[in-house]
Amino acid sequence: MMQDLITIVLVCCGCFLFWQQRRQAEIARQTIERKCQQLELQVVSITFKHRFINEQRRWRWHTRYTFEFSSLGDDCYEGYLDMIRFTPAKFFVPVHRL
Repeated sequence: MMQDLITIVLVCCGCFLFWQQRRQAEIARQTIERKCQQLELQVVSITFKHRFINEQRRWRWHTRYTFEFSSLGDDCYEGYLDMIRFTPAKFFVPVHRL
């Protein structure tokens, strides 16, 4: 009986973490697409990787979303967006042709 309760709680925690990650990924995708549209760039792909960073002596869960974009249609560059929780923290677009 107790083992079943622990299993249910663990499954619920896993589902909650997955749901929150999907929410963050959607916010990041919208942020990247909006910024690239402002810069008149075409988004090619978006990927992500997780990492921990100790910033200002506090451990926070940072997620870096890397994205490829094209400025003229025949070239490809890679930029990134760092997210802290659900807030975009740093957006980087390298120098590219116009």
